Amino acid sequence: MFARRAILVALLVLVFADRPASASSAPLISAALDSDEAFVKALKTHYTKYEFRIPMRDGVKLYTHVWAPKDTTKSWPIMMMRTPYSVGPYGIENLPPVENARALRRFAPSFNLVQSGYIFVHQDVRGRLMSEGEFVDVRPRADAAKKRAKDKTAIDESTDAYDTIDWLIKNIPHNNGRVGMWGISYPGFYAAQAAIDAHPALRAVSPQAPVTDWFIGDDFHRNGALCLADAFSFYANFGRARPGLTKKIPWDFEFDRADAYDFYMRLGPLKNADTKYFKGSIAFWKDMMTHGTRDAWWRARDPLPDYKDIRPAVLVTGGWYDAEDLWGSLATYQAMQRQSKKGRISLVMGPWNHGGWARTDGDRLGDVSFDQKTAPMYREGVEYSFFESHLKGDGTFSPPGATIFETGTNVWQTFAQWPPQTTSQTLWFGPGTLGMQRPADGADTYVADPNKPVPTVGFPGEDLDHNYMTADQRFASRRPDVVVYDSAVLTEDVTLAGPLSAEVWLESTGTDADVVVKLIDVWPEDTTDPQPNPTAVRAGGYQQLVRAEVMRAKFRTSFERPEPLAKNTPNKVQFTLPDVLHTFRTGHRVMVQVQSSSFPLIDRNPQTFVDIYQADEKDFVVATHTIHRSRAHASALRVGVLRGRLPE
Repeated sequence: MFARRAILVALLVLVFADRPASASSAPLISAALDSDEAFVKALKTHYTKYEFRIPMRDGVKLYTHVWAPKDTTKSWPIMMMRTPYSVGPYGIENLPPVENARALRRFAPSFNLVQSGYIFVHQDVRGRLMSEGEFVDVRPRADAAKKRAKDKTAIDESTDAYDTIDWLIKNIPHNNGRVGMWGISYPGFYAAQAAIDAHPALRAVSPQAPVTDWFIGDDFHRNGALCLADAFSFYANFGRARPGLTKKIPWDFEFDRADAYDFYMRLGPLKNADTKYFKGSIAFWKDMMTHGTRDAWWRARDPLPDYKDIRPAVLVTGGWYDAEDLWGSLATYQAMQRQSKKGRISLVMGPWNHGGWARTDGDRLGDVSFDQKTAPMYREGVEYSFFESHLKGDGTFSPPGATIFETGTNVWQTFAQWPPQTTSQTLWFGPGTLGMQRPADGADTYVADPNKPVPTVGFPGEDLDHNYMTADQRFASRRPDVVVYDSAVLTEDVTLAGPLSAEVWLESTGTDADVVVKLIDVWPEDTTDPQPNPTAVRAGGYQQLVRAEVMRAKFRTSFERPEPLAKNTPNKVQFTLPDVLHTFRTGHRVMVQVQSSSFPLIDRNPQTFVDIYQADEKDFVVATHTIHRSRAHASALRVGVLRGRLPE
């Protein structure tokens, strides 16, 4: 295996090592930017900062920073990021603070690009901080007929990006007429929006962990279930109305409990968030509480149908362990790929949490090591080469359709597209077992109490630790309200690729329920503890979370028209878990856990068919759930096998 791993890594290095030459191959900065201090010093020495208010077609002016190379003997491409989080520090004399590593890594996709030489543009989006206009979360597309008629009031994030690029090309000296865009999370959404009906000068776009559909799979909902901790903590700060143009919006909500689980349990029903804390001041929270189904309001905020006929080259980037926007990265890539027949759409998925490719070495996450610094390889190889080719070179650089990190074996793999061709196999739930043999009749029953929900993580903390995406699940498997299905020990490596499909036949004494399915890699009991061991992990028998997803049962047939569970009879609850590329090694076991809560990641289901956003304490009831595994109602997890064979 070591030899195979070395060969794959070497091949990947060769693919990305041949960086395209630019018209002027000498970089702007000759010295290596190998520290944050060197980076900030280089900005001061080699760049000049400007501030502009750029007019949009409707007259609204957007506040914009431009960092231009002091070398005016050459023409430079433009690299732009649009953000709702602030382009600070404001003031033409002020540099990014060297002590704020996170801010420094938001300045550019890679320090290499700063060294190479670009005109860097940062813009407060419409209605945020120092930009004029009204801010609208995940702003819907403007009316197409009005846009065709050149109605100046028909604005959206695509038109604001277009107008900004048009102004920059015409007004910023020494630009070479080519523009790139990038962004992580919400800025990733704005980058993707710029690719719609793109300005001709926009040659390359990299949406990274882009916010996509906030009802189906990103940030604030998973299959209609509210991501309580993330939604509350984010909008308690971000959602405050600004008093006017401002250079700072406080991010200072104070939790009155040291543990997130305790805080959200004491919160009680969801409507208490507004009465106890928000007091009607958070507009988007009120909107979410009003729109409890995927109605027209939510459908208007789904950008995926608009990602069609994309002209710029696109590099979508995401992390396998992104607790916020894993779904969005995969969905954005697939929508653009499917709807752009002539598109140049590529995908990179690495072993990263949210933005980890920009902010970390990517060599580990929580207790799990990846044996290499995956993030610098991406930044210095793939990302750098992508922008250099399209913005300075001949645009011929084309990464593989999909460059994907295979967890478990910790190797990079390349594919023509994602997901790759696999063999569909079914892991049937048995009496504590998991395998390819369809079981005889049986069932598993447990009691779910919404006042004692299964915790998302097995330890306390004020914030939800997003390292839970790889965390040990032994704390959950010991609970009576978590059902465990465990395979035989593997006699060969088995690699799963692509999406997973859960089919759970659920009988309940209630009229609603959440179904949480987790795919887990169980390490051998004789696995030695790592050295060094900074997290003091006991590796033997570690139950590593590979993927998890929730389905709110009332949405099992439609997100638009929920329906109650039929009581005391099996109900089919089928849903998709986000993709994986994971190898279960020889000697490991494959485990599936099924439960009805994951708190406070997901809000509590009262287990009665009600509008959960308006539910009262009396609506929350204890329910008995039964998972059927009979011939007629066989519960299972369907997977795509790329290599190897699952146990019988």
